[in-house]
Amino acid sequence: MSLDRSERLKTLGGGQKWDVVVIGGGATGLGTAVEAASRGLRTLLLERNDFGQGTSSRSTKLVHGGVRYLEQFNLTLVLDALRERGYMLRNAPHIVHKLNFVVPVFSYSAIPYYGVGLKLYELLSGNLSFGKSELLSVAETTQRLPTLRRDGLKAGILYGDGQFDDARYAIALMRTLEDLAGVALNYAEVTGFLKRDGKTEGVVVRESETGQRFDIIARIVINATGAFTERVLQLDSAEDATPLALSQGSHFVLTRDFLPGADALMIPKTDDGRVLFAIPWHEHVLVGTTDEAVPSSSTEPRAKATEKSFLVEHIRKYLGRTIAPSDVLSMWSGLRPLVRKGNGATSKLSRDHEIVRSPSGLISVMGGKWTTYRKMGEDAVSAAVKVSGLRAAPSRTKELKLHGWQEKPSSDTYESDLVYGCDLEKITALSAEDSAWDEPLHPRLPYRKREVIWAARYEQARTAEDVLSRRTRALFLNAAAAIQAAPEVSRILANELKRDETFRLRDLENFLAVARGYLFTS
Repeated sequence: MSLDRSERLKTLGGGQKWDVVVIGGGATGLGTAVEAASRGLRTLLLERNDFGQGTSSRSTKLVHGGVRYLEQFNLTLVLDALRERGYMLRNAPHIVHKLNFVVPVFSYSAIPYYGVGLKLYELLSGNLSFGKSELLSVAETTQRLPTLRRDGLKAGILYGDGQFDDARYAIALMRTLEDLAGVALNYAEVTGFLKRDGKTEGVVVRESETGQRFDIIARIVINATGAFTERVLQLDSAEDATPLALSQGSHFVLTRDFLPGADALMIPKTDDGRVLFAIPWHEHVLVGTTDEAVPSSSTEPRAKATEKSFLVEHIRKYLGRTIAPSDVLSMWSGLRPLVRKGNGATSKLSRDHEIVRSPSGLISVMGGKWTTYRKMGEDAVSAAVKVSGLRAAPSRTKELKLHGWQEKPSSDTYESDLVYGCDLEKITALSAEDSAWDEPLHPRLPYRKREVIWAARYEQARTAEDVLSRRTRALFLNAAAAIQAAPEVSRILANELKRDETFRLRDLENFLAVARGYLFTS
């Protein structure tokens, strides 16, 4: 099913009663909505900004069990995540793929420690294993990681994990929801709750583009707003608080020559105890992440000076290069909503999730990580069914193929094209409608103008930022190139959405204001 925006708004204003309303269009909300719709429940998802705009498009692009959680002895989380990793690859092989990681070892005593840990990691994945771990010689390690600093290197350990494009996975979930007869709407903010005798029976929604207000009736409402969970709880009850602690993770994107091989680098413990990755991604290199506590949520978090210094120093330490500002093609930060249990550094907090029921009947799903999004959704919907008395079919999302599902095509297909799966042929066919749409968006970006058209028609892209940040990953790959491409993107989008010049210029300026924050400054 592919509704246009006017049709989606009609479903909001039709007075129908929904079984489930999900607030939040990130990984957790989208996964929850897909879970509900796949179990036969009439499902509506509402997102106040764009799908995946927050944390869910700003991850380290890993589909993983979490090697470091073994050290914390959180075997339940690791086992859950390893299983979910396998389901993600099986259900979305056009977006998720296996990736080899190499852990360089700089002391002989660390070889058995990391070797045994990574072997256990492999064994815990069972028949969903992403590859065997093995000990590498110094020569084998440097062959796989040609730019790795060699001083003091004793060995390397190879293991398999997963990688994906987070924002594109979120869009695939949105399309899957609508394939299942659910409805998803971005730029639709929940501003309040409808209640009777203190019990939640729906939400009040404001649609951002028109300012229209809708009263939406639902049997159950699920709050899946991640870092913004507390704001929704306060709408429900001024007395409600959330046991969340917010952590910020920042990343650099560099040119491919910083890590020219096919494998990723993983440093399991830096001097201050953090984990660091350098990963090939869309023909670039992604380096991250940091782990800094922050006091409050933000739509556009920015890297702190300490985070920039941390990444610069560790790139120098492990890749042997002192980076200049021009080496950082893009820089971004994302927030992690962590369930707080006691005091301590955010890097030590678990990525487990919790399902909480408020006195009003509102269900909130908190914490978690991208890889366990499906399990979080299953648990949230099961709790909602139990509370509301809804009749629902058993969960089937472990086997549910996501929109665009396709076995990975030949290796000569660009990674940026793979994420469309079986839709790629339809996107390519748009060029027959207008040959100009076959032109590249920018010489330094792997995208074509037809992808803007596709995003507007079929993926609910409403702004230049939607297109350049999440439908394509232009802003995340090369901020300067995305800024240069933005005027043409805004022109194509305004024409496709039948908007006037005033709207186009405002949209363009809004994007530029955001995009400047992705440029590296020392």
